Amino acid sequence: MGKPLFYEILEKPATSCIIGICSGIWFYIQKKNIGYQHVGLSYETAIEGHHWRVISSAFSHISVLHLVFNMSALWSLGVIEQLDHLGLGVANYLHYTLVLVVVSGLLVLGMYHFLIQRFKIEYFRRVTAVGYSCVVFGWMTILSVKQPSSKLNLFGFLSLPISFAPFESLIFTSIIVPQASFLGHLSGIIVGYAIAWGLIHGMTNYWAVSTLGWIAVVFIFSLKLSGAYDFSFLEIEPVTDPSLPSVPFIGNGRTLQMNTVPVEDKKVNLMMLSQSNVVTTGG
Repeated sequence: MGKPLFYEILEKPATSCIIGICSGIWFYIQKKNIGYQHVGLSYETAIEGHHWRVISSAFSHISVLHLVFNMSALWSLGVIEQLDHLGLGVANYLHYTLVLVVVSGLLVLGMYHFLIQRFKIEYFRRVTAVGYSCVVFGWMTILSVKQPSSKLNLFGFLSLPISFAPFESLIFTSIIVPQASFLGHLSGIIVGYAIAWGLIHGMTNYWAVSTLGWIAVVFIFSLKLSGAYDFSFLEIEPVTDPSLPSVPFIGNGRTLQMNTVPVEDKKVNLMMLSQSNVVTTGG
């Protein structure tokens, strides 16, 4: 007979909190009838300045099956919180979860950009990714390297050897759920190997909190600038003064802003403008 659920929650506090957050967001999405296009991450929305979607897409699930699959796998992976002797544990679990969310999201966008620009596959311009799968696949990969003898339990009855779980799950989800983001899952696996092999390392509490703070700032300003949410208390002032005249530069899209100084001699005025052009272009 297994342990009571209460004791398992105490052994997996971070995992339990994340499952609670994802479940709460799913409930809110269902209640407000929000679609994946409103919270998901795509190449088009990213270049339009919706950078907040890197975070929102990771914690959002539209279908209950998607949520149950990810949270079931995440619950099984919660054993990582007890593996302090392998360099994991609760603190590192939180540190590298943050890395997996951000870096795997950026990697997906990089893959989209490469496929669109290099191979002209416009399909990936509008593909929208949602779900915590990238983080789940990342932790599967890390555990498969750190403790290859472990088992991954899904839905309480399906058990997979963790050493093959990342790629088995990648193929399984691609067959069972054709609309699942193959590149999103693959990005989680790639970042997971980078963490497990020490290519991404050195996260401390200080860097984790600092990174989280900057992510929060970018998230809020991105919401404001993209018009997705109006923070009435937040006003973003323009960098330039619209009352001053501007001189456009041909070819490089830059604009030079100058103070108006009354000069009678036109030659002197032209000379000042020429010198200003040289200084700005050189910078």
